[in-house]
Amino acid sequence: MPVLDVTVVGDSPAQDRKRLVSRLAEAAGAVFRSGPGNTWVVLHEHPADGYAENAAGPRDRNSPVFVRVLKRVVPSGPELVVEVEALTHAVAQVCERDPAQVHVIYEPAAAGRVAFGGRLVD
Repeated sequence: MPVLDVTVVGDSPAQDRKRLVSRLAEAAGAVFRSGPGNTWVVLHEHPADGYAENAAGPRDRNSPVFVRVLKRVVPSGPELVVEVEALTHAVAQVCERDPAQVHVIYEPAAAGRVAFGGRLVD
């Protein structure tokens, strides 16, 4: 049930939104090894003029991508390190960004605190 909330800052790659979000879902599904329909992605595009970093000059096409991940249970230790690396590289490839510009943020585990369709995730 991984849910990704992806924010791409600046211009998206030369592809339409539908194709971009679909490619992100497929890439994330492969990383999480989830079955069909079990990885959800919500895509947000944020204009470059609405993003800044302190003490930094103008951004180029390598503006950041922020990825928030919600999972039933968050892995830990080496398993989390491997998953973060794989997800970072998958998102970077799809979004045509340097992996150093992909920032992954894991939400607390969904089990016992998140509901889908009125059903609490166990």
